[in-house]
Amino acid sequence: MRKAAKAGNAAQLGMSFTRAYAMPAAPSSTQPISRAARKRPGDCVIGLILAFAILAPALAEDPPANLAKLVAHRESETEAERNEYMYRQTVALQELDSRGAARGEYKEVRDVIFSPTHERTEEVIGAPLLTLKFLTLTDEDFRDIRDIQPLVLTEDRLWNYETKPRGDETMDDVDCWVLQVRPRQILGNQRYFDGLLWVDKKDYNIVRMQGQAVPQILTTKQENLFPRFTTIRKPVDGKHWFPIYTDADDSLPFRTGPQRIRLRISYSNYRRFGAESTFRPQ
Repeated sequence: MRKAAKAGNAAQLGMSFTRAYAMPAAPSSTQPISRAARKRPGDCVIGLILAFAILAPALAEDPPANLAKLVAHRESETEAERNEYMYRQTVALQELDSRGAARGEYKEVRDVIFSPTHERTEEVIGAPLLTLKFLTLTDEDFRDIRDIQPLVLTEDRLWNYETKPRGDETMDDVDCWVLQVRPRQILGNQRYFDGLLWVDKKDYNIVRMQGQAVPQILTTKQENLFPRFTTIRKPVDGKHWFPIYTDADDSLPFRTGPQRIRLRISYSNYRRFGAESTFRPQ
């Protein structure tokens, strides 16, 4: 996202998208400490504490050595399955003032359809709403909406990234491994993800991703900045986890001053080709 060349002028539809987007209480002297309070813990209690301290590291579960490859393989399966679906994508961006009130907005709705040959087409539903005064969405923003925020770590993209396990955590009621993902290097005009993935321990589906699209684009003539975001996935067909929404609420540090933005991307009405019913997230 860039700041507008002149504040107060919203970007025009059809133009190229550029940045316009206490101390502890002491025992009372009149109330002596009882013998029970001064009594040392029993040997049994001390033994249990020591045993737990020794056994806890041994009981910790280690992630698979090939965790990143397992995730990438599952991501490839998920992407192939998602390409069999049509869905609706709603993008809503707000620029906020210092009190958090919206003063400009961009909103569009698209139906995303994949042909039998897996070619992607997008149909804009109605005219986009455009009242942004200080920001303009850039080509990179739309590439991130398409390629970075919904899916990232397929097998053909894995070589672009360095990965490192970061332990485990229960996320959205799912036992997950946490995997850090960072680009090995920035190549040309490519866009990458830099952040964390929460991956379910059973099938290696991505449950949540949190991070940022990179690189930030900073030159002497332009600033094209990108917010930190979180993408949530849910099982749509009982097996595969598809993106349901992406949220961002961040302050972009432009040279002329920070600009807070709020972004929500919703992915809804998943429907497999030839199916009359619409799949709802579980």
